[in-house]
Amino acid sequence: MATPNYSASSPVTAGPKRNSVGVRIWHWINSGLVLFQLMTILFLFVVLKVKGLAPDFSKRLAEKGINMAPDQLRGLSSVVAHRIWDWHIWAGILISILLAYRVVVSFRQRGSQRTAAKIAHLQAQAAQGDTAAKKGVLVRYSYRVFYVVLAVMVLTGLILVFEDYFRSIEHLCKEIHEVTMYAVIAFVVAHIFGVFRAEVTDAPGIVSGMINGGKPAEQA
Repeated sequence: MATPNYSASSPVTAGPKRNSVGVRIWHWINSGLVLFQLMTILFLFVVLKVKGLAPDFSKRLAEKGINMAPDQLRGLSSVVAHRIWDWHIWAGILISILLAYRVVVSFRQRGSQRTAAKIAHLQAQAAQGDTAAKKGVLVRYSYRVFYVVLAVMVLTGLILVFEDYFRSIEHLCKEIHEVTMYAVIAFVVAHIFGVFRAEVTDAPGIVSGMINGGKPAEQA
């Protein structure tokens, strides 16, 4: 097997990677938390259907000769719902902390690691007729939109957590929170599909780049 040639003519690059460590940490932890939050909603309203648990509890308890009043059955259902909502709330608080961390990371990016530099590079390629670069510009702007939507979802979620202090806007925030949740679901689905498609067609290495950092920043 041939050994790599690390001569002066082909130096090993030790500079910053295209995707910084901070961005990679944020990406994977945030992705896990967002998916976890969406799973809590899925369990509450689709899998468990908490609002319909009372009849199931009543049936199972009746089989064992136990009869409970409707308000007691609703109490059992609420215990399950509250436990899942607690997980949802804590995941949301962690996402809000991570969002603040992402803002800090953005100010620590260097040179071509910055989103603005990446967009400028893609726009220059697009101006020369590169269709893949044109698509890349739209993708980069979609990330910015996602950050805004995520920030709105986090803010409205925090307001709902401390709803006792925001009674006048509680209903509005709940509506906005639900709309942004659907927007985040749409983005997650589109993002996963887009990454998979790019990996198997014209841009392999996206996933590995978000793990190991990808190319050196000045070459990306």
